[in-house]
Amino acid sequence: MTVFVALFVGVTIAITALWLAPRLAQRRVVFGTVPDRPRPFGHRMSWIAIRTSNTDAVVRSLDLSNPTAANWDSGIGTIYDDALSDSYVFVTPPLKGWTFVCGLPLPQPISAAFADKLTPLLAVLSQEFGDVQYFAAFPIIDFFGWVRMHQGRMVRGFIIGDQGVVWDKGRLTPEEKALGLKFYDVRGIRGRKGDAGGAIVLYPTEDQVLRLAASWSLDPLLVDKSNAAPALGWIATAPGSWRSERIKSAA
Repeated sequence: MTVFVALFVGVTIAITALWLAPRLAQRRVVFGTVPDRPRPFGHRMSWIAIRTSNTDAVVRSLDLSNPTAANWDSGIGTIYDDALSDSYVFVTPPLKGWTFVCGLPLPQPISAAFADKLTPLLAVLSQEFGDVQYFAAFPIIDFFGWVRMHQGRMVRGFIIGDQGVVWDKGRLTPEEKALGLKFYDVRGIRGRKGDAGGAIVLYPTEDQVLRLAASWSLDPLLVDKSNAAPALGWIATAPGSWRSERIKSAA
């Protein structure tokens, strides 16, 4: 009887292993490594544009975890994948002298209640590469932003969230003016019937963010229209230090 039980258990374990093996293998993420041409991005996304063709140097500067060579199709697919987008960023192959770092885990200055982790990151990149830009467009949560730094100095920074303006640093640039980007609060008139007395905040649109990106660097929605040769970029896990962190109130 003991021998039969042992044999039964052994067969059960073997069958279970055979059943689980292909399912566990399916969970392993495999990135394409056949060089391909650019794929568009930009909708419901954040990205950094860096004026350099040295993609490897960008990866080193960002201190990314487990960088893996990957093509455009895998990279863009990953940052838009529901199961993977919270963890990974894609560093694109260079395109017309620019390298993009795109993904949801980039430091997002969502409100004044959270520590600013974006400015130090952009400053480091800008000191090494010169012209560095950040863009974000998430219409579903009313979050939009753009930042431009040059040689470690912030030229312009504007961030707006669902509670209003988070940043408004530097002067309005000619490119913003050309797009009709004017931001101000219209205050309520006391005593006016039906007036709640609050502020009306004017929000930009996703299209305006993309057009501004086109003016400052490149429109990510049109990268597939370029005649760039097939190439590989890098997929990597975003550092834990980029995660949003509330500012601790003084005791």
